[in-house]
Amino acid sequence: YSVATGEKAKTIFTDKNDKYVEPQHLLWFYNNNPDEFIWLSQRDGFMHMYLYKNDALVKQVTRGNWIVNDILGYNASNNEVLFTSTKDGAMNKNSYAVNISNRAIRKINSTDGWHSTKLSTDGKYLIDAYSNTTTPRNIEIINTENPEVSKRILTAKNTLADYKTAEVKPVSLQADNGTPLNGKLIYPIDFNPSKKYPAIVYTYNGPHVQLVKNSFPYSGNLWYDYMANKGYFIFVLDGRGSSNRGFEFESATHNKLGEVEMNDQLKGVDYLKSLSFIDASRLGIHGWSFGGYMTTSLMTKYPDVFKCGVAGGPVIDWSMYEVMYTERYMETPKTNKAGYEKTRLWDKAKNLKNPLLIIHGAQDDVVVWQHSMKFIRNAVKTNTQLDYFVYPAHPHNVRGRDRVHLMQKISDYFDLHLK
Repeated sequence: YSVATGEKAKTIFTDKNDKYVEPQHLLWFYNNNPDEFIWLSQRDGFMHMYLYKNDALVKQVTRGNWIVNDILGYNASNNEVLFTSTKDGAMNKNSYAVNISNRAIRKINSTDGWHSTKLSTDGKYLIDAYSNTTTPRNIEIINTENPEVSKRILTAKNTLADYKTAEVKPVSLQADNGTPLNGKLIYPIDFNPSKKYPAIVYTYNGPHVQLVKNSFPYSGNLWYDYMANKGYFIFVLDGRGSSNRGFEFESATHNKLGEVEMNDQLKGVDYLKSLSFIDASRLGIHGWSFGGYMTTSLMTKYPDVFKCGVAGGPVIDWSMYEVMYTERYMETPKTNKAGYEKTRLWDKAKNLKNPLLIIHGAQDDVVVWQHSMKFIRNAVKTNTQLDYFVYPAHPHNVRGRDRVHLMQKISDYFDLHLK
């Protein structure tokens, strides 16, 4: 388009997909050359870089069954683009450089983990802040042209060293179609394998979220450690639909949000039931937002699996959620009527058998209050009992001092029904 007049000049290219396209990055003129730019696309199934000259594709710069997370910048002297990626596994976000001419890729950081980086304007120095399951936080300045030359400017102390943090073990499962799934199992403090313990499944499993990754603390949430101190197992699984695994993995939920994800979470339940030290009669589930939707879905569609659940800010009907999000993954209520009817939950309130606590912020502008209100209305109509709590003046997430109250309420609910 012309900046001066706003008139369209031409179409450079078009990305298409039978399900959806999801541009996540700006077009990038990597060398201040107005004729050449890099575009990030999932057109081959994974997010990769494509080099264009004017309106012609020159080459695919990166390729493989891994994704480019972000472009950091350009080093003109080496003709390299620096970027972060899952090249060494979806649980890592490491830094790399790719030569635009020959597409050779080299790793910049020496330690695998979850890296947050800032590149100098000339592309020669990288400020790299990272953690992994055993490293609380390090910050290094790395010479990108010779990564062995680096300087550590911060080695953070483990501020949890004096606390009883939980033991965490990685779990690898398979979905019903053989897709590998990453999970983790958080053990109770002073674990005794001869005892039987209650377990809580914490779930999100929605788009653009990853809960299982190589970062500190490995538990991922200190509430898990708190509950481990109270004698619970916590289980977390990134099922299909979650991020950093490529388009096929993420789009497996297209037009049926919550269905494939429930199948994967139930694979996790089967795993928990296979462990001799887990009491299968004392399983709970908890999640917020998409995780609240998952919690409510599992409690109403598989009412005999979990003894209790806590759903925060849950989506109840996708036809009442944000258009830009919902229609990407579900199309429209007109074109996918059966999908919307199958995945809505308010008409399934009558299926609820076991205790469910729904929590909602009264000023929630993301999952608006009508979602849980509609579920409650149908629970009343069908004489279905459930528990409900509202946080006045809070939007989608309960923050500040009131969050202490929230986490105590959630913890107490599980103590009431699982202990």
